[in-house]
Amino acid sequence: MNMKAVIYARVSSVGDRQDTTRQIRDLEKYALDNSLVIEKTFEEHISGAKKTKDRPVLSKCLEHCFENDIDILLISELSRLGRNVDDVLANVQLCKEHHLNVYFQKEQLSIFNSDGKEHPFLTIFIAVLGTCAEMERENIKYRLNSGKEKYIAEGGKVGRKEGFRKSDEKLQEEYAGVIKQLKKGYPIRLVAKSEGVGVSTVQRMKKKFVDVA
Repeated sequence: MNMKAVIYARVSSVGDRQDTTRQIRDLEKYALDNSLVIEKTFEEHISGAKKTKDRPVLSKCLEHCFENDIDILLISELSRLGRNVDDVLANVQLCKEHHLNVYFQKEQLSIFNSDGKEHPFLTIFIAVLGTCAEMERENIKYRLNSGKEKYIAEGGKVGRKEGFRKSDEKLQEEYAGVIKQLKKGYPIRLVAKSEGVGVSTVQRMKKKFVDVA
C-alpha cells in the first residue's frame, strides 16, 4: 500500500515576483519516484520569519496531516518551514508526537529514516541553519532599530495609540490555531509549543474563548 503524502510550499512574496510552481513540481516528481500518493497540496505566500501561529496555511496543513493519518509531509527545504530555530524545532517535535514524517528535499533529510528510526543529525542540522538565519535577522533588526532611535531623537513618535486594545474578533483571528487546538482538548503546554506562544497567552485564550463555551 502506497504511503499518503502532503505537499507544503511557501514563498515570501505575495505578488507575482515569486510562486510555488517549482517547489510543487519538484516535490511531485519526488513523490512519483518514491511511490507516494499526494493527498493534498498547501501553498502559502508569507515570510518564513513569522511564527506558525501567524501562518494560517501551515497551521491548516499540519492539522490536516494529523487528522487524516498522513504518512509524510513533503517540503522543498528547511527554510520553507521557518527561519526561527525554536519554532522549527517545535514543529518537528509536534510532527514526531503525531508520528508524521517530514522530508526536506534540498537537504535530503527527514525526521524518520526508512527503518522508522529518528534521523540522528536532523536536530543539529536545524539548529545550525536556523542560527545562521537568526544572526542575519538580528543584523537587519539592529539597522532598523538604529533608524528608529534616530527618528525618536528627532521628535518622532512610535507605538500604539493610548487606550488601544485588541477586539475579541482580532484575538480570535490572531490566535485561531491556539483556540482550535484547545477546543480539541490538547494540553496547554503542547499548544503553546506548537503555536510558538507563551503558556500565559494560551491560558488567556482558553479562559476567554473555550471555558465560556
